[in-house]
Amino acid sequence: MGKLTEAERRERLEPLLRSGWAPVDGRDAIRKTFVFRDFVEAFGWMTRAAILAEKANHHPEWSNTYKTVVVTLTTHDAGGLSIKDTDLARRMDALA
Repeated sequence: MGKLTEAERRERLEPLLRSGWAPVDGRDAIRKTFVFRDFVEAFGWMTRAAILAEKANHHPEWSNTYKTVVVTLTTHDAGGLSIKDTDLARRMDALA
């Protein structure tokens, strides 16, 4: 799996940027902060997202503090953003 081409970046990243994902300074990665009603809702979402990530064999960098989950996506093997990242980001948005 290679990095996104310029055409793929325009096509696949634009909708994600409009939905709250943002480029990460100094990295070829995207990040989004998800805020839930409480810890249980945040942890439940993380559990469902973890199952999707495991099935896709693509795991996020993330952290959780109470009701907030910060997710960073990049494909280490590709050296930056790949289709795996945009697909997982879309699925995470749909879960939220």
